[in-house]
Amino acid sequence: MDKSAVEQNTILLVNAGSHAYGTNLPTSDLDTRGVCVATRDFVLGLRRFEQRIEKEPVDCTVYELRKYLALAADANPNILEIVFADDSAVLTQTPTGAKLRAHRHLFLSKKAKYTFSGYAIAQLKKIESHRRWLLNPPTAPPTRTEFGLPERTVIPKDQLAAAQSLIRKQTEAWENTLPTFGVDVTDPAQLIDMRDKLMTTLTEMRLGTEEERQRAAGRSIGLDDNFIELLDREHRYVQKRREWDNYRQWQSERNAARAELERKYGYDTKHGMHLVRLMRMCREILTSGEVLVKRPDAAELLTIRAGAWSYDRLMQWARDQDIEMNALYSKSTLPHTPDYAAINALCCELIEQHWREAAA
Repeated sequence: MDKSAVEQNTILLVNAGSHAYGTNLPTSDLDTRGVCVATRDFVLGLRRFEQRIEKEPVDCTVYELRKYLALAADANPNILEIVFADDSAVLTQTPTGAKLRAHRHLFLSKKAKYTFSGYAIAQLKKIESHRRWLLNPPTAPPTRTEFGLPERTVIPKDQLAAAQSLIRKQTEAWENTLPTFGVDVTDPAQLIDMRDKLMTTLTEMRLGTEEERQRAAGRSIGLDDNFIELLDREHRYVQKRREWDNYRQWQSERNAARAELERKYGYDTKHGMHLVRLMRMCREILTSGEVLVKRPDAAELLTIRAGAWSYDRLMQWARDQDIEMNALYSKSTLPHTPDYAAINALCCELIEQHWREAAA
């Protein structure tokens, strides 16, 4: 869909980012995000449209409704913020858009624990990586021989990718199973069978390191230990190579203002601010079932951005919060997954309503 068609069929558009959180500074960029309903030829025909991104005059991303609902059901933080934006952040809202916002709690589930805290951990890893690069910058790219690997991989690239994909899917399946293990299974025979099959791997998933979990996943899908060892070495080499590439990119694209924050406070305090915001939003969702986009703690978040928290304090707080989120997850009354049937029905209603409005 072209820009004009997207604008004509946009049902909801809001301010996003710092302007939505209330943490914007005079120098902050303005971002907007929204939802549109595709025209009939894109819904009923062979043509496809998922989103449109514009950079001028402001950064604006508008998602097609069905794409949006799928991402919202997966508890994507940036996506949920659109329907949970404060009224003061709403720029455009049609009756169909209002109906979407009225049903926004349909999208909330315990999945938010993994997505919001996951985004927070991503911020944490950036902070740790940048600090490590500041204090002990790498001097050369890693070599395959450092990991006991031949100069050229002995595993064909497609087989390597397939095996790693299978292992990743297995670990994700375990993560999805663990929250409901022994809770939602009502068939006693099925429960006993599940326990017998998974007892060993559950122990490894709960207590093992990431490397041990990867090995357990490999064994569970029938890979032998020698092949798993080779995969592990390839995985560690690729990680180090990616870290080197990220370091070089960070060096070349480093924002002067962010560099000054790191120089002055020893870490990127803007990343720190977002880490705290995401963790607190995760807590609020699990305990109250609400997504508070406009932050009641905006003033404190800005002090964190200004260096009020030391690196050590931030790291300890993040570790404590990560442990506490597990306890809050167990106590939360949110469903493990959203009601997909209800979301599907809402999707149909919203499309039909918008088309009626457009034809009126």
